[in-house]
Amino acid sequence: MFKIKEHGSTVRTEIIGGLTTFFTMAYIIFVNSGLLSQTGMDATGVAVATCLSAALGSLLTGLMSNTPFAQASGMGLNAFFVFTVATAGKGFGMGYTWQQALTIVLLDGVVFLAVAVSPLRTKIISAIPACLKSAIGAGIGLFIAFIGLVDGGMISFGAGVPAFNDFTHGAALLFVIGLVVLIILMVLKVRGAIFLGIVITAVIGLVPTLCGSTVFGTFQSAGASAYSLSSIGKIGLVAFKFDFPGLMSNGILALITAVFSFALVDCFDTIGTLIGTAANAGMLDKDGNLPGGDKALVADAIATCTGACLGTSTVTTFVESASGIAEGARTGLSSIVVAGMFILSLLITPFFDFLGANVWFLYAISCPALVVVGVLMIKSVVKIHWDDIEEAIPCFLTIAVMPFAYSISEGIGFGFISYCIVKLVRGKGKEVSGLLYVISAIFVLKYILANL
Repeated sequence: MFKIKEHGSTVRTEIIGGLTTFFTMAYIIFVNSGLLSQTGMDATGVAVATCLSAALGSLLTGLMSNTPFAQASGMGLNAFFVFTVATAGKGFGMGYTWQQALTIVLLDGVVFLAVAVSPLRTKIISAIPACLKSAIGAGIGLFIAFIGLVDGGMISFGAGVPAFNDFTHGAALLFVIGLVVLIILMVLKVRGAIFLGIVITAVIGLVPTLCGSTVFGTFQSAGASAYSLSSIGKIGLVAFKFDFPGLMSNGILALITAVFSFALVDCFDTIGTLIGTAANAGMLDKDGNLPGGDKALVADAIATCTGACLGTSTVTTFVESASGIAEGARTGLSSIVVAGMFILSLLITPFFDFLGANVWFLYAISCPALVVVGVLMIKSVVKIHWDDIEEAIPCFLTIAVMPFAYSISEGIGFGFISYCIVKLVRGKGKEVSGLLYVISAIFVLKYILANL
């Protein structure tokens, strides 16, 4: 069904790849529920919705596109949901209720789905120049490495600027140990190095901490079971809680801005992750397209609509999928494994209750994998002609803006806009696809609307 041998993989590799992807993104269960609960949503209901929507999105991607990408509620998009859109009664942001914000996410999914099922989906990917595709891959590499360093506790922004933390104790020390373990395994070319590194780091962190040592931190009691099977029914507190009549409460311009922003970021986060990660792994065809990529976009759009119905923010293709792909995953079986793990996360309550109370441990054992995957992805910069200023400027901006702005779509936007400007100034405007001009103009419009 998945043509595993044709893709140069094995069932074992696909399973390990899926497990690796899951453990590098499982934090979303707890982080997303914590974030969205700040809007007044029930935390347990959101956690259940997060698991179910991630399982459905990953399942759709695996079955529809046969690609090794997983989905879940996107980081950044959930923050936009909480701190910009669903801010009713807080005196800032757009001032929508969380019910209205979920309705906006549904509309975002419908818009994205309309694009994904139209011929426009393949034209967008084809319009991206080869050099920018390479830059997107490298930028994602830096972006996820940066995520790993921050979430792993090596870097913080406590003083308003990035700075090294004290990593001689606590979770940051476990992260450093895990990074060293993973580097050793990678250099020795051990099969399944990334997944094995996560397991070894978990054991190193568990043994002394459970024995009473505080060198890595103190495990908190999970308390009452927040994610037990009996609690699945709490999804009813957030599912299908739409408020269509209230959408016009802040005017048509605010509504258009919200839907437009969600849809644009969702679309180009997904396209960037698919193209950038696949390019690095040699999964693109001779025309620079990802086989099955168009269906992966459709699966992503459907998952966004379904996620809104279940009660969570925008579901998108997770950049952490790169960790499983780095392990050798090449087919949809890997995505099916991720989907299964998200379903199990609703059932294996003691383990996930423990992680929910100790997210620091999950970050410490999984973030080293993100840093190493960044090493593997940065290699695509060699495909860029750095001695050609017409390529160098937009490619550099693409690579630099992604980690600095903490957003894949913003890096793509700056890359597209600067590429069009450079070509026009050089009198080579006809070399640029008309669609790329349109997309660049849309990004410019987004920045204007966001500041009105």
